[in-house]
Amino acid sequence: MTLRELRKLLLDERLEFPPPSEATAEGLVALGGDLSPERLLLAYRNGVYPWSVNPITWWSPDPRAILELHQFNIPRRLAQVMRQQPYWITRDQAFREVMQGCATHAPQRGASWVTPEFIQAYARLHQLGHAHSVECWRGAELVGGIYGVSLGGFFAGESMFYRADNASKIALCHLVEHLRTRDYALFDIQMTTPTTQQFGAVEISRAEYLRRLQAALSLDCRFHPEPDSE
Repeated sequence: MTLRELRKLLLDERLEFPPPSEATAEGLVALGGDLSPERLLLAYRNGVYPWSVNPITWWSPDPRAILELHQFNIPRRLAQVMRQQPYWITRDQAFREVMQGCATHAPQRGASWVTPEFIQAYARLHQLGHAHSVECWRGAELVGGIYGVSLGGFFAGESMFYRADNASKIALCHLVEHLRTRDYALFDIQMTTPTTQQFGAVEISRAEYLRRLQAALSLDCRFHPEPDSE
């Protein structure tokens, strides 16, 4: 990348992003800026997400991976495990702890990109009602979970972790069922992994993703029901 090309990616204090269509071949949209709630929410509304600090990098890959909420496939063996109800499931009861679990180095996945800066930034989004978690418990021990960002009928799954067999997968299954119940339309997972492929993850073009994103953002979905509605 030339110095001129690098300069075009640098953000200033203005609250804006280059169009995702101007991303590099790898999907890099911009460098710099901050992880303020305002900038993070603007990024997600524009199909962009952060992936590192020092420097902060902003991405919009093409193709983009999603989980189709109504074509979500639970492997038969996992479904058998879930029927045994091995864990107690909660939502938004330990958001920061879930992020800390995702940040912990594990031999099976290597170092995590979930740094203290990300934990602080997304914990703030959680306080504002835009980020949520699903937790798996074994007694009083948090053994797995997943977290992400919610806007309208759009949910961006960010990361998940486990400390007991199938805990992260079960958290994902409960999250998908919850999103379907709440009439969400788009579940973004950014890139496929061997785990998400088991559940039917697919890739779509950036253009198709952005079209579906705008439709999902127009929906009035609530991650938690209104107090008097259930």
